[in-house]
Amino acid sequence: YQYLSRYKQKENLDQFTFHPGNTKGAEKECLACLMEFCGRRDPSWTELSNFTHFLNFQLRKCEQSVFCSSVVGQEFHGF
Repeated sequence: YQYLSRYKQKENLDQFTFHPGNTKGAEKECLACLMEFCGRRDPSWTELSNFTHFLNFQLRKCEQSVFCSSVVGQEFHGF
């Protein structure tokens, strides 16, 4: 949700890293945002769960990637 809400507001995600203890937003806003980005018109709980698990996995890999580090970002903006 933290990434999706920032993406929706057209914020720069290159400098953002998720920290579990530093979250914002209410549960209702989170659910609405997830449903919006899920890609299904009326997703089931299982579909939302699968979407969030897959997205979380991909975002963790991205945060850990050397290609998404601030050092590479300075040389190749938006890479």
